[in-house]
Amino acid sequence: MAYLNGQRKPYTLPLQLFLVANVLFFAMQSLVGAKVFSTPLEMHLNNQFWSSVAQPLVAQRLEKSHSTVEQYSPVFDRAVELNAKSLIILMVLPFGVFLPLVFYRRGVPFVGHIVFSLHFYTFLLLLFCVTLTVVGANILTGGGGLHSESFDHVLSAVEVTVAGVYLFFAAGEVYKERGASQVFKALLLVSVTVGIVLGYRFALLLITLYTA
Repeated sequence: MAYLNGQRKPYTLPLQLFLVANVLFFAMQSLVGAKVFSTPLEMHLNNQFWSSVAQPLVAQRLEKSHSTVEQYSPVFDRAVELNAKSLIILMVLPFGVFLPLVFYRRGVPFVGHIVFSLHFYTFLLLLFCVTLTVVGANILTGGGGLHSESFDHVLSAVEVTVAGVYLFFAAGEVYKERGASQVFKALLLVSVTVGIVLGYRFALLLITLYTA
């Protein structure tokens, strides 16, 4: 990794790569018409496990603004898409903070953990680009894309598996983990990743709800 090479700003190149991957990801998302992070208001209200929390929050927001769901939904959906693009770096930070807790005995400086996090989320965004290509192909052949619950679940399982394999090898290469510890920490990190992705979607709901 770059921080081992004595660079003054080892995060510069990883950050640039992350931003490029971010642009590619959102371009693919727009091309395919799928929503990975920019979840529409209707889905927040009816198709997420936090919908029971979202419903009273949205109702309170609508009451204060004297608006209706039909009127507010287009405003929310446009704003959440912009927020998803500009705030995606927020996923990198909690993962980078969690890494020192998992690999506390390895003596890696904090900037090294942030670089690792940037590399991982760059990989994750590129992985999403690949799966969006699969979604586009499915739609072109008459499938339901992400609107098909079974198809969405299969893709999610594949993404989690591939991310777990990446983290397994990365833990061995960067943090010199071996054996059962390497497996356990890869599973732990991929579980944290799933939690961060879901947390980011929920955070986007709150941020957009109180700013748009």
